[in-house]
Amino acid sequence: MSDQFDSDTVAKLIARLNRVSSTSLADASKSTTPLRELSCEITAVRPELKLVGRAITVDASDGLLSMVAGLKIAVAGDVLVVRGSKSGAVSGELFATEAHRIGVTGIVIDGYCRDRSVLLEIDLPIYARGSKPSAPGTSALPVIQIPLDIEGVTVQPGDYLVGDADGIVVGSIEEFTTVIDRAEEIEKFEAELRAKIVSGSSLLDHMNYDEHLAALQSGNESKLNFS
Repeated sequence: MSDQFDSDTVAKLIARLNRVSSTSLADASKSTTPLRELSCEITAVRPELKLVGRAITVDASDGLLSMVAGLKIAVAGDVLVVRGSKSGAVSGELFATEAHRIGVTGIVIDGYCRDRSVLLEIDLPIYARGSKPSAPGTSALPVIQIPLDIEGVTVQPGDYLVGDADGIVVGSIEEFTTVIDRAEEIEKFEAELRAKIVSGSSLLDHMNYDEHLAALQSGNESKLNFS
């Protein structure tokens, strides 16, 4: 945690992040430092669950002891961000149950999980590339709290993650603080616009489509706006 953010400030930010979508955060960050997005191939086991938390990074590519080491240092509000193993799943029902018990708010695996039928019953957001029945060994020494590269996206220990059915965005506490106001404005605006459409108003009446298209066809810079 950055020294300029005390625990109360962080708690209030996390509460706000739990109320906004990954899409609003991504859109809000376009005009600042864009938030990092994890691969769309890392998907939610339970898409209805919201993920918000601080990263504990785990390199379990050589075995499961790293997962145990990550769980040992994790506290309530943390998210285990895991480099998985090609030889099998690095988290299943037991690790997930323990993570939930201690208040971990999610597990994000650049690799595989297992025991999906049980994971579907645990109120813990889990993301993975898929599932495998097998698991890697337990002989390799644990590796935790290192920068993880996930398809060109670096997750640092202490970064924050916000995930939902659309995917996961990653940023520092400073980056999320910078964009949260704008993300909330986007949420409010889009909810109001959707209500108008549901009530019968055409989306096209709330867009500058014709003007925008004409400007582009004339070689001028323009932006598609909604009102």
